[in-house]
Amino acid sequence: RLFCKWGLHTGGAWKLLSGLGSGQTQVDDPQVDDVAYWCHPVDVHFATKGLQGWPKLHLQVWHQDGLGRSEVLGYGFCHVPATPGCHALACVTWRPRGTWWERLSQRFVGGGPQLRSPEAVAASAADRFRLRTEAAGTVHLQLGVILRHFGRYGVEC
Repeated sequence: RLFCKWGLHTGGAWKLLSGLGSGQTQVDDPQVDDVAYWCHPVDVHFATKGLQGWPKLHLQVWHQDGLGRSEVLGYGFCHVPATPGCHALACVTWRPRGTWWERLSQRFVGGGPQLRSPEAVAASAADRFRLRTEAAGTVHLQLGVILRHFGRYGVEC
């Protein structure tokens, strides 16, 4: 029983004109091949004054148990492609490893270490390298990107 919380992170030159900058998918209970399918639309429209701070998509994959309790299973982020068209992306996720006592406790009680500010990881990837982490799976995305009027300002698309 998995669901995904997502958000878009941009630099100061970007402005969200329409759509939601963050959201959450439905809960899916994988039956075949242990793969969750969310099919969640992300429809946003940005305006920008510069290319710095190109949008990044940050993800949190969560698990919901039979009692409705939720725990984070992984964090990840990927850059929104800078070329127009349909793109297939693979966003690798990871989670904090914790001490051996936290890992043992997680197996019996649930929970586990979580980041205080998950959005900061997408803003500054250098901070992530100070953490002890372990792989947590991959989220596959299909994104359609449309760029308008970038050619007027010398940006080739």
